[in-house]
Amino acid sequence: MPTSPDVAPITYPQSDGQPTADNTKQFRWIVTIQGGLDALFRADPQVFVAGDLLWYPVEGHPEMCMAPDVLVAFGRPKGDRGFYLQWEEGGIAPQVVFEIILSPGNTIAMMTRKFRFYERHGVEEYYLYDPDTGELSGWQRQGDTLEEIEPMEGWISPRLGVRFELEQGVFQLYRPDGERFATYVELMEQREQEHQRAERLAARLRTLGIDPEEA
Repeated sequence: MPTSPDVAPITYPQSDGQPTADNTKQFRWIVTIQGGLDALFRADPQVFVAGDLLWYPVEGHPEMCMAPDVLVAFGRPKGDRGFYLQWEEGGIAPQVVFEIILSPGNTIAMMTRKFRFYERHGVEEYYLYDPDTGELSGWQRQGDTLEEIEPMEGWISPRLGVRFELEQGVFQLYRPDGERFATYVELMEQREQEHQRAERLAARLRTLGIDPEEA
C-alpha cells in the first residue's frame, strides 16, 4: 500500500501586506487608543491589548483573518505575539475591537466585511471612529448579532469601563477614574507642567526659609 505524501504545514502570515496606517492622523489615533488601554490594564496580567495584529479565528484557514486597529482580549496573558491564533489562546476571541476609518483603503465594502467578520467570530463590542467627520459608532453583542449602540455619547463600555464622549465633534475616551486618554506628546506636556509647578513651589518655600527637601 503506498504511503501518503507528507502534508505541508499550514502557514499563518504575520502580515497582511497592508500598512498599519495610511496617514499620521489615523496612526496617532491607533497609538493613543492602544496605549491608553494598555496602560489602563497594565496591572492585570490576563488582559492582552494589541494594535494591527492579525487575528486568525479558525485553525486550518489562514485565509480567514482580520487585523483590527486595536483589539482587547480578556483572559489572555500579556506578551509579544506575531499573530493571534485563537485556538492557541484558549479559544478566546478578542472581546473588544476598534477601527479608525480615516484610511482611504477602508471602503464601504471593506468595512462591511470587517463588521461581518467581527459579528461572526464573537466580538462583544465593536467601535468605529472617523476623525475626518467626527462620526462615532458602536455595536454590542446581543446573542448572535452585533446591535448598534444609541446614543454613543456618554456610553460606558461594559468590558473596558471607559466612557465615550464627543467634545466639539472630537472623540474622547475617559478612564473610570475620569482621566482622559492622551497622546504621548500631551502626556509629556502634562509631566513638564507638573515639574514646573513643583519647581515654583520649591522656590517659594526657599523664600520663606523652608528647605523643600525637608518639608
